[in-house]
Amino acid sequence: MMWEGAVDPEDQIDATQARRIMRRTYKMMRPFRAQVIWSLVLIAIYTLLVPAGPLLVRYGIDQGIVKGDVGALNAAVVGFVVVAVAAYFVFRFMVMTLAGAGEGFLRDLRRRLFDHLQRLSMPFYDKNKAGVLVSRMTSDIDSLAELMQFGLQQFLMNVLLLAYSVVLLAIVSWQLLLLCLIALPFVAVASLKFRRDANRAYLDVRDRIGHTLSRLQEGLAGVRVIQAYAREDAEIGRFADENRALYDSHMQSVWVQSWYLPVIEMAGLGSTALVVGVGGWMTITGAMTIGTITFFVLTLNNLFEPVQQLSQLFNTVQSAGAGLKKVFELLDTPVEVTERPGAVDLPPQGDVVVDGVTFAYGSDAPVLSDVSFTIRNGERLALVGPTGAGKSTLAKVIARLYDPVSGSVRFGGVPLRDATLRSLRERIVVVPQEGFLFNGTIRDNVRIARHSATNEEVDAALANIGVYERFRSLPDGLDTEVRERGSRLSAGEKQLVSLARAALVDPSVLVLDEATSSLDPGTEMLVEGAMARLMEGRTVIVIAHRLSTAERADRVGVVSGGRLVELDTHQELMANEGHYAKLFENWQGGLSAA
Repeated sequence: MMWEGAVDPEDQIDATQARRIMRRTYKMMRPFRAQVIWSLVLIAIYTLLVPAGPLLVRYGIDQGIVKGDVGALNAAVVGFVVVAVAAYFVFRFMVMTLAGAGEGFLRDLRRRLFDHLQRLSMPFYDKNKAGVLVSRMTSDIDSLAELMQFGLQQFLMNVLLLAYSVVLLAIVSWQLLLLCLIALPFVAVASLKFRRDANRAYLDVRDRIGHTLSRLQEGLAGVRVIQAYAREDAEIGRFADENRALYDSHMQSVWVQSWYLPVIEMAGLGSTALVVGVGGWMTITGAMTIGTITFFVLTLNNLFEPVQQLSQLFNTVQSAGAGLKKVFELLDTPVEVTERPGAVDLPPQGDVVVDGVTFAYGSDAPVLSDVSFTIRNGERLALVGPTGAGKSTLAKVIARLYDPVSGSVRFGGVPLRDATLRSLRERIVVVPQEGFLFNGTIRDNVRIARHSATNEEVDAALANIGVYERFRSLPDGLDTEVRERGSRLSAGEKQLVSLARAALVDPSVLVLDEATSSLDPGTEMLVEGAMARLMEGRTVIVIAHRLSTAERADRVGVVSGGRLVELDTHQELMANEGHYAKLFENWQGGLSAA
């Protein structure tokens, strides 16, 4: 049966990468090293107890039953019971100790990863999808959990059990051991092939699961559009194709196991037949005891079963290694916007000076080129321009969500690169176009801006922008649960909460991405009123999507092609009949046509 698996190359790791990952994992396991060592000791003890049972059976048969020694038989029975009870408790403590170390490691890894993700800069999120990052925290770490909980324990136990069994069988009867080893080359070849085929099958299954879940999520998220255009049958067909591919992938993995497991079974049965046949003949001739044959039959399972288990564990190890590789790559991603050693606090007030700023996303062409201007303390500047001109990027550079490739931004004479991040976020606050809310209450969401704020301070922030009564009138008031992404509130109400956050911080500079065009007239007036109150007495940079906003600003900056092509008052720019005048006339013409 021929099959080509669709395996992501990123899931494959070579020997060098594996060694590097193991060294790094070993270092991260340092806080749990005592637990790990104790677990290894318990694993070694438990594995020694496994072949002890067949040895006691051999003793009981040869010394007790064959020779008629009741004392020896009773000793064998008691010893067997003691071994069984000891194995129970050792195994229990071993699992608990190893699981404690493994889960502790995963807990720290999740914390480190989430902490790092929260600190990574905006350029990183421009290049990476949220779904991929979530998979690092879920599927990749879940693959590690499987390894930590079962994989390491099974790996060590099977290696030790295989070694113990070979040594014991050689001591008891090297002749019978040589007979048993006849099947091992066939088992080894089959195991190598199984490891390769099963790895491809497993990775393909994981890939197909991702595609199927993606199709399912897309179908549920877009169900309104699907039903609006009567696309149900087409979407059902697309999902059926993905589902069929997943089924085929699972069946391929089943096929791989279906030929491999019988090989191991046949090897074990064949070896048992040889032991019984040859050993029986040796017993008849007096060269071997019945207890020895019984010991071999009982122990043979410990010879072939570990080989099978180790081959199957390779998939778990491969998956965990690939997951660790991706997690470590994410942890190694540098934070681009960092706080320099010796950083100073920004002054409470000051001019914003943009000096020769050039910015590009990665290795792409510059989005901003040699932009220079000054925003005076308390001034309101509107940035206008066509879509993609760079006005939003310029605002983000001013707020130091991005660092420029060249040039600098200063506030009160202090370069933002030299400022503490705490004072930077207190002095310059960005209000995004869409108010994002977290699962929790309205008060919790306002408090996102300043965790230490009291209920009274939150209420005051809402009152300062004139929306306190709006939220207090809800059935649960400010304790109203907004649900996931604020689904319980309207778009306007979410934007009001976002504005209240800024009011709670009380910044010197406010960067606003105007977002009232999609609101109903009543809500739009409320949001605009809240914005007007919030802007009082502050330096304001607003990305104006409607030129009526620019008309009310102190000055207007026109951004085109990544450059600041005009900067002046509305009246002066209209009189100059340049870029802004044309934009304004086109905007007015569009309103008239509407």
